Amino acid sequence: MYAIETLWLPILLSAVAVFIVSSVIHMATPWHKNDFSKVPDEDNVMAALRPFGIPHGEYMIPKADSMADMRSPGFKAKMAAGPNVIMTMLRPMPMSMPSFLIQWFLYVLVVSAAVACLASATVMHGASPHHVFHAVAFSSFLAYSAAIWPFSIWYQRPWGTTIRSTIDGLIYGLVTGAIFMQFWPM
Repeated sequence: MYAIETLWLPILLSAVAVFIVSSVIHMATPWHKNDFSKVPDEDNVMAALRPFGIPHGEYMIPKADSMADMRSPGFKAKMAAGPNVIMTMLRPMPMSMPSFLIQWFLYVLVVSAAVACLASATVMHGASPHHVFHAVAFSSFLAYSAAIWPFSIWYQRPWGTTIRSTIDGLIYGLVTGAIFMQFWPM
């Protein structure tokens, strides 16, 4: 087992590398351009929702109050008539990319640190760089990708979005694995 403080360099370098790679993927390529669709008549839809003052949060329309309610004819009729919506209401504010980017960097730093903890407990002293790469790449791929799939399974998020995000996670995992492989203490 390696002490976590011996892994600070690959933790930091992999977080920076994933941050840069993700920035290139999201800002310099059209890869995620169609992850969200524009609603028809956007201005009128926004104007129609505004008077409700819906607070920041996650919403489902229609939303059953219980399992029994889900089986009721009234709820079934609402579902059949539509529209059926899952939405996230954001706070009304100007987009703050620095805030989002700081949170994203902290997230990738936490993933790198968690992967380092896992690798330090599972990769034996003297293990081949190949073993380090596989352990770190696979666990970081899971960290970046595994939780995405239930959104397509349960909430009908488009599978294309989920697959693109999973490929992103694979790239992030490969980058993280390569950096840990290069800077793994001997």
